[in-house]
Amino acid sequence: MKINRFEDLDCWKEARKLVNMVYEAIRESKPFQSDYRLKDQSIGAAISVMGNIPEGFVRRSNKEFIQFLFISVSSAAELQSHMYVAMDQHYVTKETFDNIYQQAGKTGKMISGLITYLKENDERYRQNKQKKL
Repeated sequence: MKINRFEDLDCWKEARKLVNMVYEAIRESKPFQSDYRLKDQSIGAAISVMGNIPEGFVRRSNKEFIQFLFISVSSAAELQSHMYVAMDQHYVTKETFDNIYQQAGKTGKMISGLITYLKENDERYRQNKQKKL
């Protein structure tokens, strides 16, 4: 399957689910809504996971795309950490924590897989180009 749009990327689809899960968790918890810093940091991290995928996708090189994907993976880990705070402060249940934590992990692994693929593809391209010279 050829990927023509960032919406075709499975990792972006999973990141979108993650964003919706975070918004839902916040909507369901008045204390979470009132903790403006944690709420904003959590939303920002989730949106960063999702937003850096298309931002990198439109770049002209795999190298640039990979840089944005690394930011996306880092944001997924950041969100996991924020969810510990939310759980420790009793803003979310253990079940909500687990669901968001697992979704962030799943999304991060998918993005990491794309990074590996792009790096290997870039290496093959360079090797083939060298053989032709």
